[in-house]
Amino acid sequence: MSVIHVENLYKRYNGVEAVRGVTFDVREGETFGFLGPNGAGKTTTISILCTLLGFDSGIAMVNRYDCRTEPQKVRSSIGLVFQEFTLDNELTAYENLKFHCYLYGMDRSLTERRIEEALDVVNLSGRKLDLVRKFSGGMKRRLEIARGLLHRPRVLFLDEPTLGLDPQTRSNVWEFIMKLKKAAGSTLFMTTHYMEEAEVCDRIAIMDNGRIIACDRPDELKRSIKGDTVYIKTVDDASASREIEEKFLLKPKMIEAGLSVNVEAGEKFVPQLFAGMKTEIKSVNLKKPSLEDVFLNLTGREIRDYGPAPRAPGLRGR
Repeated sequence: MSVIHVENLYKRYNGVEAVRGVTFDVREGETFGFLGPNGAGKTTTISILCTLLGFDSGIAMVNRYDCRTEPQKVRSSIGLVFQEFTLDNELTAYENLKFHCYLYGMDRSLTERRIEEALDVVNLSGRKLDLVRKFSGGMKRRLEIARGLLHRPRVLFLDEPTLGLDPQTRSNVWEFIMKLKKAAGSTLFMTTHYMEEAEVCDRIAIMDNGRIIACDRPDELKRSIKGDTVYIKTVDDASASREIEEKFLLKPKMIEAGLSVNVEAGEKFVPQLFAGMKTEIKSVNLKKPSLEDVFLNLTGREIRDYGPAPRAPGLRGR
C-alpha cells in the first residue's frame, strides 16, 4: 500500500519551475530516497509533502491525507528532521523530548516510556539531564532523529540528515536511524547527495532540474550502466578525449578529476588505452558501476558539479 502518492506535481518560484511534473509512490515500510544535487527540487518536494510549502498543481497525498486540504492530519501523522539543528540548546535532552511529546498531545504514561526508550536506543540515557548546547553535532543529530520518532509517525522525513558531519559520525547516525525505524515501524523518506547513504534505500528516485529522471532499487540502477567505468587523468584531458573518441570509438565525459568512459570490460580496455594513447596518461582508475556513475550517465554531470542553491521556505536548502 502506498503511504505517499505524488502525481504530476509542479511548484514555481518567481516563474522558475523548481518541481516539474514529479510523479512517484512510496510503499508502506519502505526506505525511500531522493538523490540529487543542491537545486534538484528534493527539499522543495519534501516541504510540500510536509505541508510547509504550497504547490501550483498536481496531487500530493501522505497517509491518504491531501496535503492541500488536510494539512493538520498530514502533520499529525509524520515526523520530520531538518537539515539544520532545531533543538533548544538551553533545554536538556530530556526536556527537548518532553516538549515534543507535549506538542503532539501524547499520554503522560506513554511519554515517559517513549523518552526512556528513545534515549536508550541513541545511547544518550546517561546525558539526558545535560543541556543540549554541550552536545557534539553527532549527538544532537541522534537526539533529533529520536525526537522525530517519539510519536511513532507513519512516515519519517529526513532532509540531508547527516549534512556537515564527519564520515564516522555519519555512519553512527545511520546505524541509529535504522534501529529506530525498525522499532517504530515507520516508513523512511530521505534526501541525500551522499552516495553511500543512498545505498541503504529500498528504492531511489534520482532528481535533477526539478524532475525525477530515474526511480528503482539501487542495484537495478547500477545494472543500467553496462560494463565498467574507467577514470583517466592525463596531461591534456581535452586532447585525450578527442584521441579516445577517434581510436576507440568511445565518447568520454569531462569531469572534475579528468575523464570518465564506460567500457564493456575495463580489465581489457586499460592495457589497450596505455598502448594506443599518444597523450601522456597520469593515472587510471577502474570502477564497477556506482550510483555516482548512474547519475553521471543520466545527466552528464557529477553531483558535486552543482553549486549551492537558493533556499526554499520551510526546510533549509533545496
